[in-house]
Formats: sequence, structure tokens, C-alpha cells
Amino acid sequence: MGLACGSAHADRRVALVIGNSAYKSAPKLNNPANDATLVGGMFKKAGFDSVDVRLDLSASDMRRTLREFAGRVRDADMAVIYYAGHGIELDGNNYLIPTDATLETDGDVLDETIPVERALFAVEPAKQLRLIILDACRDNPFAKTMKRTLASRAIGRGLAKVEPTSPNTMIAFAAKAGSTASDGDSRNSPFAAALVEHLPKPGLDLRKAFGFVRDDVLKTTGYKQEPYVYGSLGGDDVSLVVKPAPTGPQANPQDAVRRDYELALQLATRDGWEAFLAAYPDGFYANLAKGQLNKIAAEETRAAAEQKAKAAEHEKARLIAERAQKAEQEKAAAAAKAAENARIAAEKQKQIEQARAEAAEQQRKAAEATAAKALAEKQAAEKAKAELAAKQAAEKAEQTAKPAADLKMPDQKVAALAPGPTSTLSAAELSKSVQSELRRVGCLASSAESEWSSAAQRSLTLFNKYAGTQYDVKLASVDALDALKAKPGRVCPLVCNFGFKANGDQCVKIACQAGYRVNDNNECEKVQEKKPVATRENSKPRDDERKASESAPSKPQATGQIFCNSAGCRPVRQGCRLEGWGNRMTSGTSMIEVCN
Repeated sequence: MGLACGSAHADRRVALVIGNSAYKSAPKLNNPANDATLVGGMFKKAGFDSVDVRLDLSASDMRRTLREFAGRVRDADMAVIYYAGHGIELDGNNYLIPTDATLETDGDVLDETIPVERALFAVEPAKQLRLIILDACRDNPFAKTMKRTLASRAIGRGLAKVEPTSPNTMIAFAAKAGSTASDGDSRNSPFAAALVEHLPKPGLDLRKAFGFVRDDVLKTTGYKQEPYVYGSLGGDDVSLVVKPAPTGPQANPQDAVRRDYELALQLATRDGWEAFLAAYPDGFYANLAKGQLNKIAAEETRAAAEQKAKAAEHEKARLIAERAQKAEQEKAAAAAKAAENARIAAEKQKQIEQARAEAAEQQRKAAEATAAKALAEKQAAEKAKAELAAKQAAEKAEQTAKPAADLKMPDQKVAALAPGPTSTLSAAELSKSVQSELRRVGCLASSAESEWSSAAQRSLTLFNKYAGTQYDVKLASVDALDALKAKPGRVCPLVCNFGFKANGDQCVKIACQAGYRVNDNNECEKVQEKKPVATRENSKPRDDERKASESAPSKPQATGQIFCNSAGCRPVRQGCRLEGWGNRMTSGTSMIEVCN
């Protein structure tokens, strides 16, 4: 595919591409050499003034190559360095690993590798754009085998975050800082394949291009690898390939869409509008057609509600005529009232949709009138310019003194650059991209879909609430996508069920110690011991028992006396007593046992 560069030929663009695969002290990488060849070809097709592709460089070769490239950057407007191979992070600094590095100890990193700062120094003289692309986040075998000379020295997994200090400088990583990138199962890595797909698109701003690269790599790797871009650019769009300006009057591509829209507007049927949307699912007229469908749906709802209200009234009249019970009459009256309320609501909704459709139609006519006026003014200006040029040429021809034969000019052939193809993001792709970003910032729990559902609308509403934005939630927009991509982490708070609490991006169960429980505020509180409750005793049974015992005759009680005779001594029997009895014969007193 040929790439049209347009006015980009006025700017000098240079590129250096390095791919290290054949490492001497580590297993060979399959794709860096292939990736470098592919990316170098992309820069050449994009019309770069200088593209230098180098493969399998040693440390000395890399230093010499960067020094020579820095000399070419001095008079360049745009400078790009692409590196594919192994990289390492030591104490927060990033280094590129040449093919002859051994890295037996962590101290060898300073002697045998090339700092990323050296690449930034090489592109520093560029006037408009300085771009470093590092496909160097692969799993590093040197970090697993090298000896540490200092236990506290940190060797990271992947590369560390870099914040460029120079303006108009960008550093693109194949994977987010601290994570590794995939070398790929095919001929090229997922990152390199996405780069050549999006970077050379004419007129596409680099920030959006790297955003599309991120989406493709996430999808290809099952959301395991996320490319990341550090640095910033100004407010103007900066593209690798400038979109060529159109020459001459251009036909309005919306004319055919407008004619079909007006035809569907004359039919004013559901089938007509659905056929229009099937042919033109996106764009300004598609939105107008959807509004017309909403209007028809509102009318159908109103008619159905009116029919239901009439049926309810007939049922009410029938029940009254048959002297139905009061409960049935009240139920029928309530149903009739509800049906009437539904009819009134449907009528109001119809009026709202009617007003929206009329406003959209007025907006369409105003937009078409403005576009037609602008086109007419542009054509008139071009015509006047052409007439003025023809008049000046005629006057010049009359003033010359030479014969026409002596003024013969050689034929010239002018080749017009064909405008390059443009690329637009479909509504389904845009909807899915926005939902993917909403899921990433914690505002959407379900998976991303190509349709803009009610769940997606609610999630964008949550994002507006917590991010302080006011994007239209009824449809997915590029502005909302850019705002979501600008958020580095979670925006919407994590909401957990009762008995659970948020811990990072997960809900964990609340564990209370013994003697504590989860209260209504979702916090642990101590369990209160139940105190005994004093109750008033019923004294009536006790009083009745006491009265009964007092009224009953008393039982004979033992006297504790002892009765003795010639047989021996024993206690006096119950109910008996001892009494004295005089005996004249013995002149004494004897005791006898007397019983009742």
C-alpha cells in the first residue's frame, strides 16, 4: 500500500531501527530481527528521508550507531528510534542490552549495556517531535542468572517508568512499566504488528494511534499485555504521516445519504427507517433516523395504551351492568384509571419524541444549508481565482514581443498524489472500546459489548459523577474514550455487599474476633451479655398453702419423755404421756403411760 505524505515532504524525518535477536550469552529471540525489518519498511513507505535498519549489534556497534544517528538528527524536524530486544531495569534506570553482553554481575550493567538516556540524547536536536519506541520488555534471562554485589540493589521485572524532561518527547513501551511483553507466537510480536497497522495512517494523531495500538495488543494477548506511552505533546495533532490536502472541489459524500433519508422521511414507516439504518448504521443521518423510529414507537405505544384504556372502560361498564360485586367494580375502576394514566403518559412521550424529531429535522436542514453555502462560496472563490489567473496570462501573452512559435514550452506532466485511504472507527468498535475503558477504571462490571446497552449508559453516568465530566451517556463518543484513556487507574469506587469490605480492587469478607459481630454499619462491635431480668413472684399459692396449714388440726408431737418398767426403758409413744400414780403400799409415786 502506498502512503501519501502530502506536505510532510517539507519536514525532514529520520529514523533508526535496531533489532537484537542473536544473543551470545542468552537464548536467541525469534522476533526482534523480524520486527525491526517490518518497522523499518513502514518508515520507508511513510516517506522518511533517512531510515537506518541495524540488526544484532554489539555494545560498541550500538554506541557508534547512536552517535552517527545523532549527527543526522541535527537538521531534522522529526526523529524516531525503534528498539526490539532485551532490556533491563537497575535501581530505577533502564538499559538496552547488546548481543555481546554477559552480565555476570549487576555491576556489569553499567559497562556492557546502553542507557535509554543515550537514545534520548540522540533524538534531542529534533525540532518538532522526538519519539522512542521500546519493544524491550521481554522476560529477561540475564536478571535470573546475574550475581548481586549489593543485596539492597533493585533489579526490576520489565522496564521502569520514564518521564521525559524535554518538550514534544514521547517514549512508548510495549508493556506497562514493571511488566513484561510477549515475543509473539507468529513472525512478529503483537506490539510490532499493531504499530505498522496504525502509525502510518495519514493524518492520525500519534496519541490516538498509540491508543489503537494499546487496544489491539490487549485484545491479541487476552488483556495480559498493555502498552504504555510516557511524555506529552502540545495541543496540535502530530501524525507520522500528514494527511494530503484535497485538490479541487470535492463531491459531498453525504449527498446520497441525504437523498435516501428524504425518501425514508416521505415514507414515514418503521420498515423504511429500518432499511435506511441497515444501509447507513452510523453518522449524523443515522441518528436522525433513530429519532424518527423513536417517534413511531411512541405513537405505537400511545395507540396501544389508548386501545387498552377503551377495553378497560368497556369491562367496567359490563361489570356495572351485571351488578358485579363492589370489589370487582373497584378493581375494574383501578385498572381503567391505570390504563388512562398509561395512555396520558404515552401521549406525552409521543409529543416529546415529536418535538425531538422536529428539532433534529431543523438541525439537519440548517446543517445542509450551511454546508451548501460553504461549498458554493468555495467554488465561487476557486472560479474567481481561475478567471484572474487566465486574465493575467492573457495580458502577459499580449505584451510579449516574440512570435508564438518562439514561445513553445515543453510538455509537462503533473502527477497528482492520490489521497490515501482514511480510517474511521465504527460505532460498534467505539462502543466496545469505551466499555473496555469503563471496565478498566472500575465503572463497569460486565464484559464489553459492541452494543451501547443500558448497563453501559449507567456505567458512563458513574464515570461522569466521579470524574467530574458531563459526557452524553446515550451514545459512545470519541471524546469520552479519550477522557477514559487519560485516567491511569480506578475512578469509580468499589461497592461491596453487607459483611464485605473493599481491599484494593477486590471485596473481602469482614472477619471479627471472638466475642464480636458485624453490626448494621458493616463494622465489628462487641456482643453484649444478656443480664437476668427480675420478675415479680405470684404470692397467691404461697398464701393459700399457709392458710390451709393453719386451719388444719395440729398433729401430736413427740414429748421426749422416757417410760421405764421391769422390761426396760423406751421413749413414750406418739400421742401418749406420763402421769404419776400414788401407791399407799410403798408410800411412793409411780409413773404410768396414758394414751388418748
